[in-house]
Amino acid sequence: MLKSAPIPQMIVLVLVALSSITEAQSLNPITASAASESAALGASSISRQTLSNGGLSSVQSLTRSMPPSLPHASYTKFPWRQDIVATVFWVGESTSERNHTSNSSSSWDTDWQSRFGGLDDPEPTRRAPDFRPASFVPKQNPFYIALPYNDVVNNATTKAEAARVIPWFKQTFKEHGKSVCRDRWVAVRLGDRICYAQWSDCGPFVTDDANYVFNGARPVNTNNGGAGVDVSPAVRDYLRFATSAKCDWRFVELYEVPDGPWKVYGTNNHFVKAQASEHDVVASRLEELSRQRDLWFRKNGNASLQSH
Repeated sequence: MLKSAPIPQMIVLVLVALSSITEAQSLNPITASAASESAALGASSISRQTLSNGGLSSVQSLTRSMPPSLPHASYTKFPWRQDIVATVFWVGESTSERNHTSNSSSSWDTDWQSRFGGLDDPEPTRRAPDFRPASFVPKQNPFYIALPYNDVVNNATTKAEAARVIPWFKQTFKEHGKSVCRDRWVAVRLGDRICYAQWSDCGPFVTDDANYVFNGARPVNTNNGGAGVDVSPAVRDYLRFATSAKCDWRFVELYEVPDGPWKVYGTNNHFVKAQASEHDVVASRLEELSRQRDLWFRKNGNASLQSH
C-alpha cells in the first residue's frame, strides 16, 4: 500500500482563506438590504422642482439611522459650489407644467427608465429604508444628480469645447460621443450631512453652463429660484431636504467616496463593479488552487486516488 505524502500546507491555507473570502462576499448587500426592508417613510411628497409647503416637519421625522458622512479633511482639487438651489427629479418623471422634459430618457441614455429598472417613485411612503424605491431593486445607482452641462452633442460627436473646460477630460476621454461627465461622482452637502451621488443627467433647464459647473460661477438658469442642481429622491431623503433648500456640492475622486448606501446598487456604480470583479478573481483563483490540489493528490496520494 502506498503511503500518502503530506499535503502542501500553502495550498490548503490559501484555499481556506479564499473560501472564507468567497463566503463573506456572498453576503450581497443588495440581498441583505432587500431582506431587511420595512415600513416606508412618513414624509410628505416632494415634486421635481420644489418641495411642497409643510414638508419640513415631515422630512424631519424620517426614521433614518444612517449617520452623516463627514467631509475629507485632506486637500481636494475640486472646490465646493456653495448655496446652490437644489430641486428634485427622478427617473421616469413625466412632463408637467414645471417639468418640460420627460425623464424616461436622460441626456445620455434614451432608455434610462428601463435600464434603471422602473420608475424611481419619489413618494416617501413608497421608498425603502435604504433609500431606494421600495417596489424593486434598481439596476443603477439610486443616488444620482443632474448638472446643467452636456459634453456631447450626440452619440458620435463630443463638443469641441469639452477638452478645454472639463478638468478631467484628457485623463478620461475615450471616443467622440462618449461622455466623460456621465457617472462622475459628486458630494452634496446640506448642513452637517454629506451625500455622495453620480452625475446621471443634464439640467435643470440648461445644458451648456460650463462656467458654473466647472469654474464656480453662479448658475445662469433663472427658473425655480435659479436652481443649479437636480437631486434624486435618495439624495433628498438622505440629506433630509427642507423646502427651498440650498446646498453645496463638489466633484470628488473615487478615493474620496466613503462607505454608505450610495455604494450598494447599480451596474453603473464603480464600487459595485469593483466588488464583482474582485469576486470573479477570487473565484477563479480558488478554482485553480482546487485543480492544483486534486492534481497533487493524484500524483502523490494513495493508489485509489492515483487511479482516477
